[in-house]
Amino acid sequence: MSIQIAGKKRATVVAMTAVLVLIGGLAFAYWTSSGEGTGAGTTGDGTDFTVSGTDPVGPDLTPGGPNQTVPFTVFNTGTGTQDLSLVTVIVADENGDPWVSDPTGCTAADYTLGTPVITYGQIIGGGTLGGTVTLTMNNLPSDQGTCKGLDVPLYFVAS
Repeated sequence: MSIQIAGKKRATVVAMTAVLVLIGGLAFAYWTSSGEGTGAGTTGDGTDFTVSGTDPVGPDLTPGGPNQTVPFTVFNTGTGTQDLSLVTVIVADENGDPWVSDPTGCTAADYTLGTPVITYGQIIGGGTLGGTVTLTMNNLPSDQGTCKGLDVPLYFVAS
């Protein structure tokens, strides 16, 4: 059985077939080549943690009296995850210098700090970890009246 196509239809079919063959041939035409190149990514540096203490919990300090608990937060100021492995706290000025109150003469020796309580580990970028530290006023054999009513400055270092 054969199909016969009349005049104009036949010309149209032949033309369409030729176009399809031509397009099909073009779809498979390409050049081969090779090449090389370089690129780079950039890694950042670690950023410093920020540590902030908040209002103490507990009664006002007195010589030999109960301690106060001072909550604190370690903040990762960077965008990447960083590992917190140590927090230290001392009674000191905001720049870390030994504290002596002016003009009264109350000093860091009038106080004892406990070991900070915090779950160490990784802090995601922009994240925080919270902890606490206890502060006690020592009962010294001398008059500590110069310490009455003072705020005791704490200096935190996180690494």
